[in-house]
Amino acid sequence: MVVAVPMPDERDKQAWRAAIRARRAGLAESVRAAEAAALAAAAAELGPAEWMCAYVPMPSEPGSLALPEALRTTGSRVLIPVTGEPGPLRWGEFTGVEALRPARYGLLEPTGPVLPPETVARAGVVLIPALAVDRRGVRLGQGAGYYDRTLGMVDAAARRIVVVRDDEVVERLPEEPHDIRMNWVLTPEGGVRRLGVPRD
Repeated sequence: MVVAVPMPDERDKQAWRAAIRARRAGLAESVRAAEAAALAAAAAELGPAEWMCAYVPMPSEPGSLALPEALRTTGSRVLIPVTGEPGPLRWGEFTGVEALRPARYGLLEPTGPVLPPETVARAGVVLIPALAVDRRGVRLGQGAGYYDRTLGMVDAAARRIVVVRDDEVVERLPEEPHDIRMNWVLTPEGGVRRLGVPRD
């Protein structure tokens, strides 16, 4: 369901980012924890696949370490991003919370071998963080461009699943010609559901 919430002009990405970050910052910890548990439970229903991609959510993002762990418990091998210079994401295999180390931006990353960006093409399911997504599948990211440079390498048949809160599924977001649309969304209350209408 598309949630009707007051949001900025549809053309202004920076205003959208500021509004959503402010709303996330005001969430009670009990709400964050409940939503993280719901996201992990829904993610556990996605597998198994030979390979999946996930990420370790930042404190401001929906979810927790239980998200990649839920995928791993399906029997899938799970890749998560490894921090580096701006460009396409590099990957490491997630083998459990105990095999993570602190990284840039307050993130955690695997301690094992670093795999090249094109490794993402192995994945049949790719979980992708965002600030919001619209009913067409247009994703609003944090603005650093890591995923913009990576999504073109994802297999066309893969499930590109954007992870947001329920009220961050909106009617319409700014879109640029290079944007790659998401085809699924995962939210705490709505679970996993399809997105996408033809380009205007």
